[in-house]
Amino acid sequence: MYKRWSLLALIAVSSAGSLFAQSRIYIHSHNDYCQRVPFYQAYSQQVYSIEADIYTNADETGLLVAHDRDELPTALTIDELYINPIVTQFKRNQGKPWADNDHTLQLMIDLKTEEHPTLDLLVKKLQQYPEVFDPSVNPKAVKVLITGNTPKPEDFKNYPDFIFFDGRPQYDYTPEQLERIGLVSDSFDKYSHWNGKGAIIAPEKDKINQVIHKVHNWGKPVRFWGTPDGVTAWNTFHDMGIDIINTDKPELCSDFFKDFDRKNMQLAEKTVVQVSEEKASATRLDKATRSFEGFDQSSSYLNQPVEIYQPTFQSDNADRTPKNIILMIGDGMGLAQICAAQTVNQALTMLQLKHIGLLKTQAKDQYTTDSAGAGSSIATGQPTCNRYISANEDGSINPSLTEILAPRQYACGIVTLGNIADATPAAFYGHTTERDQTDEITRWLLKGNLSLLNGSGMSTLTDRKDGINLKEELAKQYVISTSVDEMNTNGDKEICVDERMGKATTEKSLPLLAEATQKAIQKLKNAGSKGFFLMIEGAKVDYAGHANFLPGSVLETLSFDQAVAEALRFADQNGETLVIVTADHETGGLTLVDGNVDKKKITARYMTDDHTPIMVPVFAYGPGSSKFCGAYQNTEIFHKILEILQIKP
Repeated sequence: MYKRWSLLALIAVSSAGSLFAQSRIYIHSHNDYCQRVPFYQAYSQQVYSIEADIYTNADETGLLVAHDRDELPTALTIDELYINPIVTQFKRNQGKPWADNDHTLQLMIDLKTEEHPTLDLLVKKLQQYPEVFDPSVNPKAVKVLITGNTPKPEDFKNYPDFIFFDGRPQYDYTPEQLERIGLVSDSFDKYSHWNGKGAIIAPEKDKINQVIHKVHNWGKPVRFWGTPDGVTAWNTFHDMGIDIINTDKPELCSDFFKDFDRKNMQLAEKTVVQVSEEKASATRLDKATRSFEGFDQSSSYLNQPVEIYQPTFQSDNADRTPKNIILMIGDGMGLAQICAAQTVNQALTMLQLKHIGLLKTQAKDQYTTDSAGAGSSIATGQPTCNRYISANEDGSINPSLTEILAPRQYACGIVTLGNIADATPAAFYGHTTERDQTDEITRWLLKGNLSLLNGSGMSTLTDRKDGINLKEELAKQYVISTSVDEMNTNGDKEICVDERMGKATTEKSLPLLAEATQKAIQKLKNAGSKGFFLMIEGAKVDYAGHANFLPGSVLETLSFDQAVAEALRFADQNGETLVIVTADHETGGLTLVDGNVDKKKITARYMTDDHTPIMVPVFAYGPGSSKFCGAYQNTEIFHKILEILQIKP
């Protein structure tokens, strides 16, 4: 169920001192018999441990499962609720708890009546199935652990070796007795009154840490009962190194820890990473980006913080008409994505800017937009339906910024860290009523409005159903290149298709978008007599949101932020450039659970694998930047740009 961990999860375990293997997070279904469907709810989540309280029946010949004595008249037996279902699953799975992994299962039995005859009866029942409950017969056997009215430590030896006991941290055990201790538990409220909100106060946390340290020195895992039971608590206890997470909500707890490595990111050394064959794939990508290979967990790390740029603010909000416009769109980048990247890196260039607004992202026909509707609304200033590329429902087109500015002698360029035919870049040069019609979209490049197009996806120019070799046609008016490194900075019109730009960002490739931005600026500066318009897209923040993969989101956001730094650096040198940084929408419903500024660590979870309608931030820098403050519809970006340039559409 749980995949091999990447960087953060490994560090969290090793730093906290957890004793369990690193391939699994250990969840204990406390008072499992109180679930609507005992055993099976927790079992279906492949939790580590399941708890049942037992009483002897009236004639002390059977064992009943109940929380209190007043439940005994209607209580079911331990055979019915746990032993028989477990035996059935072992038979079904050929001698293992689960067919699809080698995880162990622990059955914790809380003796509510006296050790004799309760434990004696239990042992007799379990001895009927040595292949299920005796590890000396079957190494995959269920681990049986006794708590509640346990025998005195000196009497542990009187019971079969397959019976383990729940220890207490205040006891002094002999080495022989410790061998029979399966784990050590204690009541949480002996050490803390924390209710699971916010954080545990330092003195109480110190007491808990002392217990953890003591138990780990014994070489045993630790558990607390009576704990707060929610996301904040689960995450806190896991981070502290509590080996077994106690919960009455096994399904919700299991869901929180599922693919936990994809929900964490920390600035740390690469040497801790384990190689993983798992890739986080986005399943909601459209035609132009379906070939995306996914995010490789083993390469999704950051050893060193990315250096940010400190703007001079000399031209910020200057009362003059800018010559150049650089519009930067972090596809899928909401405030949570920005906060996560800032926590890991400790700083972001975009967060240095002073003029900040909020963008409403709704499409014309839907409250939640896609990139086509949002990108087109930004590019054309007209509300656009989802899946439409700068077009109306009747097929009529809405001119984009490049189509308005290019005839006025502005050099226009598009750079995307994704496919050149994907919705956001397409909205700035093409038109269609369906974003997947990439042949129709890319034919608009023949209009020649762009001085530069840079991204991945050569197949959109060559492997086509319309029978046109668009690459050859475009070569009549464009230089066609295949590497950002080879991109020239003279005034020649160029289409640079670098397939590296369609791959997931790694620490090594972090500077790629910034390098492309720097070259694009130099090219457009030399190509436009009046000035230039440049749209830069950080495409794969969106992909990471669709894949629910936080490390990818952080790396893609940092890549985009480096491009922002390059744009601001030029703006400071030039003094006549307005830089606008925003997003088309948020992807994934990312929520930050907790983090640690000192450790440069963030834990988050996604609420969906789709877009959300939440507003996204807008940052602006340079002449006219204050016009981008406030909250407004995404179509206003278009109109504000033309107003600042004193151009009527």
